[in-house]
Amino acid sequence: MFRSTPLLLALTGLLLGACTPKEPNLQTSNALTDGVLLPAYSAWTEADRQLAASAFSFCAGNEDLQQARQIFLTAQASWAALQPLLLGPLAEGNLTWQVQFWPDKKNLVARQVESLLQQKPELTQADLGQASVVVKGLSAYEYLLFDKSLDLADATQRQRYCPLLIAIGKHQQTLSAEILQQWQGEAGMAAQLKKFPNSRYAEAKEAVAEILRAEVSALDALKKKLGTPLGRQSKGVPQPLQAESWRSQSTLSNLAASLATAERLWLGAKQDGIRSLLDADQAELARRLDQAFGDSRGQLAALQRPLDELLADKAGRDQLNAVYDSLDRLHRLHERELAKALGIQLGFNAHDGD
Repeated sequence: MFRSTPLLLALTGLLLGACTPKEPNLQTSNALTDGVLLPAYSAWTEADRQLAASAFSFCAGNEDLQQARQIFLTAQASWAALQPLLLGPLAEGNLTWQVQFWPDKKNLVARQVESLLQQKPELTQADLGQASVVVKGLSAYEYLLFDKSLDLADATQRQRYCPLLIAIGKHQQTLSAEILQQWQGEAGMAAQLKKFPNSRYAEAKEAVAEILRAEVSALDALKKKLGTPLGRQSKGVPQPLQAESWRSQSTLSNLAASLATAERLWLGAKQDGIRSLLDADQAELARRLDQAFGDSRGQLAALQRPLDELLADKAGRDQLNAVYDSLDRLHRLHERELAKALGIQLGFNAHDGD
């Protein structure tokens, strides 16, 4: 008669465990952490490292204004790509205001930059640390490099504004490196999205819910970032100077970068994203979401003129309104149908009431 031994039972248990598929939410949370979230946070940190180096190089005369502007645009695009991934350390303590100040309804960026440099003509890193968030981030950096009233190619102006340019670059580098560090390590944010229970999430479904909330909030923000300059909140009167990145004319490319990340969360790096959580009987919803992403992506890509030019005539505004409506459909599909299909309560949205 065959008798089981403790060793044989242990081996059998291991084999059965190896054959048992992981819980779907656990698989998805793991896949999105390694395939989407960590790469995006790493790319953002690297872009900010290059931004800080660029500020030093430009102010030392080793880089021209066009090169400095291009490196800024890369850093800004990396930040835009991170928008659908704002969970964990960066979503806490209002840290995002230190990266970008928007909306700027009263041109506070320009006014506070000039006021700060008037008070601190020999500005130091410590001075910036004690200053308002308005002057610490990419919006102020953009003002220095792109505002038509300034010309940092001029040596006198460069001498005046370079201390702030360098300080902002260093601040962004330090901030992004600290955030990335909080994602890494045994007790970091990435580990909390992969092993459960932990101090942040009791189970994997909670982590997936948090990821979906971040994506839905970002899609809602995309509507606001387009709708504000389009005049959707001002009785149809265009507000071009209320666009997110009007000085560098990169508003639309930033929207595209954010949308691309949202779609990456949906699909996953290896077809292992949120879409994979839908069952076969939910294939129709998956198809409509695929189509909605494709529609928004295609409409944004089809815009051949800068935002301010599109806002200046009816044909352009019609195109932008079509993009807005497309983003609205995509957002509502997530908020109303996808969340329900996954059994996720989204709760309060950071943009509610805007």
